[in-house]
Amino acid sequence: MGASIRSVRAWLVVVLTAFTVSACFVTPIEQDRHSPGAHLRNGPQTAVLDDTDVTPVEDDPISALPVTVDSVRYGPVTVTDTSRIIAADISGTLGSIVFALGLGSHVVGRDTSTAFPSAVGLPVVTNRGHSLNAESVLALAPTLLLVSESTVPATAVDQIRDSGVTVVVFPAIRDLASNDTLMRSVAKALGVPAAGEKLVERTDTQIEAARDLVPDPSGDPTMAFLYIRGRNLLLLAGPGSGADDLIAELRGRDAGEAAQLTGAFTAITAEAMITADPDVLIVMTQGADTVGGPDGVLTLPGVADTEAGRNRRVVQIDESKILAFGPDVGLVLAALAKAIYT
Repeated sequence: MGASIRSVRAWLVVVLTAFTVSACFVTPIEQDRHSPGAHLRNGPQTAVLDDTDVTPVEDDPISALPVTVDSVRYGPVTVTDTSRIIAADISGTLGSIVFALGLGSHVVGRDTSTAFPSAVGLPVVTNRGHSLNAESVLALAPTLLLVSESTVPATAVDQIRDSGVTVVVFPAIRDLASNDTLMRSVAKALGVPAAGEKLVERTDTQIEAARDLVPDPSGDPTMAFLYIRGRNLLLLAGPGSGADDLIAELRGRDAGEAAQLTGAFTAITAEAMITADPDVLIVMTQGADTVGGPDGVLTLPGVADTEAGRNRRVVQIDESKILAFGPDVGLVLAALAKAIYT
């Protein structure tokens, strides 16, 4: 599993509360270029990034060390050695940033979400539930461990730090507002701030290019991001999920926000799905696979009675990419724009 992506799973314990709202009926109107469906592709689509691997902005830049940075939980931390790095967070964002900065050759271990081609051959130090295994980390003799504040268990992170490994903990939030700051912070911790600025510039340029792919006016189609794990676990993304940021960039209307959700992910009933009436469903490929792919998504409770269901508008994208943000967020937005709009 990849949702940003344990960013989804980490919320499951506290957000599995169902909501139900009354269905509404809208009188059909003649479609024009301002209507939600005017520019939308019909039928299932797969959003594919132009490049599935991480492209570095520099080739093995020299780290200017030592450097002292602020760490969540631990306060000021001094980094003296970046020769053996492990980056582990639930969304794979930290690993992708390290590789994008050009220090991929220094990485000796990865999390399960860091699965792009350049990293996939590295030893994995997390389990399927994204829990960090202290023994697996220590066996690789890292000189630096980069983790998120959502990396669990915290006792494993403490154990690794107590063993003498330098540990830097970064904020867990993954959204557009904090994305540049996160990339700069990782670059600073690795002693390569200039590479960090290059990475920020490239990422922001790719985001702007993705915006140019979205029709204006788009018709403000309602888009629902669904987290699916079998037919009995169906969550609708709302504010703070990260999906709301992506939908806003795609000039869509977030179904979760429109339904006045207050949590990042909330269990949804058939009635609530019909009331939300999304024009487009965005799902993780791996989640869709648990119900039989896009065709199976269309049979989930309430989906057939939505605009998305009637027009078979299901857009799937790899779970390791959709909510990770980091250096690939512009490419993710471009892939989604191409899959959603004509």
